[in-house]
This record gives sequence, structure tokens and C-alpha cells, in this order.
Amino acid sequence: MADQVSQSQLAADRLGFGVAARLSRYLMVLTQARKRGDATISSQALADYTHVNSTQIRRDLSGFGKFGKRGVGYNVESLITEIRQILRTSEQHNIALFGAGNLGTAIAGSDIFADHGFNVVALFDTDPSKVGSRVGNLVVLHYDAMRALVAEQDVVVAVLAVPPAVAQAVADDLIGAGVRVIFNYSDALLQAPPEVTVHSSSPAVDLLYALYFYLS
Repeated sequence: MADQVSQSQLAADRLGFGVAARLSRYLMVLTQARKRGDATISSQALADYTHVNSTQIRRDLSGFGKFGKRGVGYNVESLITEIRQILRTSEQHNIALFGAGNLGTAIAGSDIFADHGFNVVALFDTDPSKVGSRVGNLVVLHYDAMRALVAEQDVVVAVLAVPPAVAQAVADDLIGAGVRVIFNYSDALLQAPPEVTVHSSSPAVDLLYALYFYLS
């Protein structure tokens, strides 16, 4: 196992964007399989859920060690552990959410991040009617407490579910506080320095992408 882990760590240094993206998709499927109680999963099942060719899946995984057995498939729990090591997400990472509207509260009440080792430690808003209210296990905090909490909880990831008009200002404050990954659910086009990763997610863009392949 030690040799296998060291191989994974070395290979992780050479991960390309495409491989990292596919491994993340495999991890999502594996996590759901674990929740269903599945002990093993085949490369074909992974292909069916991710729409990645099964040959490509075997090629991706074989680059990091021997994880599967012919006729049996992959051990779900073991492969989750290995992929999280490869993607460097084995440790717990703290996340802060910004915006306690419908989207923000939906995210806060979901286990989508916890399933992958991310711990939502705070939910912020500026609306007096929302500050102090409870969403799941979180109490909505006023935005003014952001900088202190980011430092105290070592928050490196922020999720923005705020109006587009304020998204850049919030991003600037977060970058100044030391946050290095911003997941942007607003429609705003955010500017950030090279050392900060910004990922924007738009249902409309995802739909256009899906429709392109359907209509082609």
C-alpha cells in the first residue's frame, strides 16, 4: 500500500486538467455508490454514469497503481481513498458560504460538500432579517465577521451565492483575507490574481453545453 500511495503522490504532481477533471467525476460517482452500499463498481458502470469511455477510465486509473480486479471491478472504498489522495483532498477543508438566500441555504443544508471531505463552517449575509437565523447546523453570521472567521477557521474555499452587483466586492474582500479558491454561483465575471482560483458555475451555460451535444 505504501508503494501505491507514493506512486499516487508522484503522479499527482503531473496531473493535467483533463485527468483531474475526470478523476473528480469518478469520485462523485464512487461517493454515491458508497452511499448506496455498493462494495464494488466496474469500469463500465463508471463509464455509464460519467460518459467517459471505459477504456479511458482504466487508463486513467492504471497510471496510479493497480486498483481493480478483472471480473470483480474496483473496491469502492479503496478507490475513493486513492483518488482523494491523488487529488490532494484527503484532509478536511473548511468552506464559508456567502449569501443566505434560496441558493445559499440550499447549499448549506445539503451534504454535497461533506460527502467529499469539505466542512461548511459559516454562512454569511448582510440582511438583518437573515443574520442570526439558523440554517441546518449553521447560524447566519453578519458579513462583518468574515475576516476574523476566515483566519480562525483557516478557510481556503469560499462559495458565492450573492447578487452579481456585489460579487466582485465580496471576492476582493475574500482574497484580501487569504481565501485562495472561490466558487462563484453568481452571474458576475470575477477578476482575481493568478494565485487565486475562481470557478464559475452557471446552470444556463451547462444547459447550453448539454444542448449542443444533443443537437449536434
